[in-house]
Amino acid sequence: MFPAKETQKLVEPVRLKVSSTRMLTDTVRELVFVGSDNGTLAGYTPGAHVKFDLPAGERSYSLIDFAAVAEDNNPASYRFAVQLEVQSTGGSSYMHGLKPGDAVAVSAPQNDFPLVASKPALLIAGGIGITPMISMATALAYQGTAFRFHYACRTQAAMAYREELAAQFGDNLTLHFDDEPETALDIAALAASMEADEHVYVCGPKGMIEAVKSAMEAAGISQDRIHFELFTSAADQSGDVAFEVEVHATGEVFTVPPGKTIVEVLEAGGIDLIHDCLRGDCGICQTDIIDGIPDHRDVVLSDSEKAEGKVMQICVSRAKSARLVLDL
Repeated sequence: MFPAKETQKLVEPVRLKVSSTRMLTDTVRELVFVGSDNGTLAGYTPGAHVKFDLPAGERSYSLIDFAAVAEDNNPASYRFAVQLEVQSTGGSSYMHGLKPGDAVAVSAPQNDFPLVASKPALLIAGGIGITPMISMATALAYQGTAFRFHYACRTQAAMAYREELAAQFGDNLTLHFDDEPETALDIAALAASMEADEHVYVCGPKGMIEAVKSAMEAAGISQDRIHFELFTSAADQSGDVAFEVEVHATGEVFTVPPGKTIVEVLEAGGIDLIHDCLRGDCGICQTDIIDGIPDHRDVVLSDSEKAEGKVMQICVSRAKSARLVLDL
């Protein structure tokens, strides 16, 4: 979808109601929402997401478009696809329980994962990370911009929108399945095949993003041509222990227990912070480290930046030292 010339502004929070649902796979459910007053909605750009205010907390889901629209058009509906997580904390299970007519509160669409205008693109999606890529591919095809589209999943049965994607994107699309070795995704080969002005976009599991970043950097692709979005938050790790965070400006000290993030603990303690994704992929919460050793769990920083240990993403990363002193 393309930016509206005069986009209707959504006043937060906005209530949407479920128009229709369908199961795309055993675990992926599509939901189409309309405005509670059935009016038009705010426009957005490919790669954008909407934040849902759910009982389990705020959750973000990418908007999906299979059809390009005129610049001055505001959509009548929003489409999403949500994967039911095995260890759901309440977000995906709640979304899977919604039925037509149910209402939810959402924020206005925003985009931390935009396309670079008029540049050829290599799109790489893993699992449910396909959702923002559909809108990107739709936009690129509409614009006549060259693109390659690679989509990897565990099995054919687990792949959402497989038939729709094949019909719409044809030879631009290559599918990869973990249980079919002959279709394996060769990230190094893709990195070696990058054209001089081509940009790469990757969305999926953390391991895939890190592998793509490493391969691209090894192939000499500059960081400004590598774009990514982590679809789920960095998972807690076994062995996590509590650590202290000292706010340098005030001297306040907070204890961050296992299962809680620095952002959660500091905000609960009254510290005003700037952040957005809470997944470790947008870089907005990046904070300078005055003292201590971070335990990096983001996908924003390069390997060299992580090794330097001078900055960290406080929405997901933790500490290897007993205390971190942060420039807050």
